[in-house]
Amino acid sequence: MRLLSVNVGTPREMARSRGRPVLSGIIKEPVQGPVIVRKLNLDGDRQADLSVHGGEDKAVYAYPSEHYGYWRERFPGRDMPWGTFGENFTTEGLLENEVHIGDRLVIGSAEFAVTQPRFPCYKLGIRFETNTMVKWFLESERSGFYLKVLGEGQVRAGDAIKHVRANRHSETITSIVRMVKRSG
Repeated sequence: MRLLSVNVGTPREMARSRGRPVLSGIIKEPVQGPVIVRKLNLDGDRQADLSVHGGEDKAVYAYPSEHYGYWRERFPGRDMPWGTFGENFTTEGLLENEVHIGDRLVIGSAEFAVTQPRFPCYKLGIRFETNTMVKWFLESERSGFYLKVLGEGQVRAGDAIKHVRANRHSETITSIVRMVKRSG
């Protein structure tokens, strides 16, 4: 398992709604070199609406690189560099059906705990220029997951991801997404 890309971005206007700007931090770009991980975020990264994004339990968003092929087939011809889904970490070898709530990961010199799947807001639809993107994202069960920062440190693309503690007694990310799909 490894970290393929570290992606950051600051809020910017994506669109206008009722004459007002729609700001989002979903637009992320890969960073070269080391990045400092802090309790609430990565250096150089920000969220536009802290009432629903960010915070201790959603400090870092991880998305498996393995899902990019699926989305490239769904959106042929669309450029999809790492960070397209607003993820901070593009990972390899760490899939939602194997990741449990409470799992502990070490990447670089930082330590993390898996907290929850991502359930995106309407801004993902703006990013993909279709209102149905949020529905497709949920249906695909390719949600990615949020990480809480347990120990601040430094990460960089290419770092190994060490699964230092598996919490097999808790739900997987996929099982939680399925529960939400059934109840929705």
